[in-house]
Amino acid sequence: MIIRILQRLTAFFQRFLAIILFLALWEALPRFGFVDPFFLPMLSVVLDAILAMLKTGELFQHLGASLQRTLIGFFLGFVVSVALGLLIGWFSKVERFADPLLQAFRQTSALALFPVFILFFGIGEVSKIAIIYWGVQWPILLNTISGVKNVDPLLIKSARSMGASKLTIFFRVVLPASLPAIFTGARLSATTSILILIAAEMVGAKAGLGFLVFDTQQKFQIPRMYAAILLMSLLGYCANYTLVHLEKKYTSWRSGLTVGE
Repeated sequence: MIIRILQRLTAFFQRFLAIILFLALWEALPRFGFVDPFFLPMLSVVLDAILAMLKTGELFQHLGASLQRTLIGFFLGFVVSVALGLLIGWFSKVERFADPLLQAFRQTSALALFPVFILFFGIGEVSKIAIIYWGVQWPILLNTISGVKNVDPLLIKSARSMGASKLTIFFRVVLPASLPAIFTGARLSATTSILILIAAEMVGAKAGLGFLVFDTQQKFQIPRMYAAILLMSLLGYCANYTLVHLEKKYTSWRSGLTVGE
């Protein structure tokens, strides 16, 4: 029992050693005068700021607003992009028709289009969700198309030889084989959604972690600013590993494959 606990603790420290060292360095540099504490407060001071916002309930307000915008924009982007990606990747005629337009749109920065979204939807919630949706859809869409097109032809031929219909091949062969690429796109999009959220909440928002970063920077409340940045990093970290867990769960069949199979 004790040996198992020690093994798990060792594995934990090995996995998170880089993060532990970074956090220790963050605490040490301003504490011992290597960095001006005004510009980089000690980690303990930043954690105190987080606890203070927890006690007042302010943190839940900002975190809730950011999560709501991110989840709605990400969910819409995921559903639409996966559906379009499967359609474009499966039907070559649709790809030839849509690809030039997709390549033109994907080169347009989401942040560059933010003023356009504000003109159409105002500075409220709709424009913020719309810009997140626009930013997250491209990694998912392109990875889904790539996943469908790169399905092993032998799998499709084998299914056809057994008399499977096109619909059966699509749902039982193509879709499962495309899941790893879809999840890769989703992980990239999760990171993108956090980055876009920061910019979106700096305009016309009254709550949210992005708003908190901008507001505290304007008021020179530096520990609270770093607290918001740290929480956004933690949010992105949790999103990434949630998707990693889901990918392992829904693509468990890959664990039996080896290189060359």
